[in-house]
Amino acid sequence: MQRVGVLGGTFNPIHIGHLAIAQMALERMHLNKVVFVPTYIPPHKNRKVVAGAKHRFEMVRLAIEDNPFFEISDFEIKKRGRSYTINTMLYFKETYPPDTELFFIIGEDTLSQLPKWKYIDKILEIADFIVVNRPGYIKKSSDAKHHSVIMPGIDISSSYVRMRMFQNKTIKYFVPDKVLDYVFQNKLYGATN
Repeated sequence: MQRVGVLGGTFNPIHIGHLAIAQMALERMHLNKVVFVPTYIPPHKNRKVVAGAKHRFEMVRLAIEDNPFFEISDFEIKKRGRSYTINTMLYFKETYPPDTELFFIIGEDTLSQLPKWKYIDKILEIADFIVVNRPGYIKKSSDAKHHSVIMPGIDISSSYVRMRMFQNKTIKYFVPDKVLDYVFQNKLYGATN
């Protein structure tokens, strides 16, 4: 039997916070692996500031390629359209052997929104939630069954990384070096050289 964590997101771009969350969930919950699932069209995001799916997929691939416990899935990108967690988790349920335990990794700020998710009851039948704390966020109570993972405060977001890029400030140490190189090679987020 294996335990698989799923970490979905826009990854616009992937940063060290994403990688730290995945690593902490892997260790604390004794997962066999964490699968990163970049969205095709992220819900609730301004698409003008979102890099194309191909670029976001490649940045994730580069960021995780040296970790044998991390994988990437192009399921949502190939499916196209808006991404819903229920579809992704049903896909993984069908992909892995029946005795696989599935976990969906979210930030603490998302926990209170779970009752509004499409087919949340079905998702909870398929997978358990792993909730990772967010610095400065006061946890709200939730009836949703979940496991809490506490990690050191790394207060970084993709929007902060993009803001630094638009202000011509370095993003070195905020993203893996391979992602930094990719951003500049492909002139993403206002990169000029």
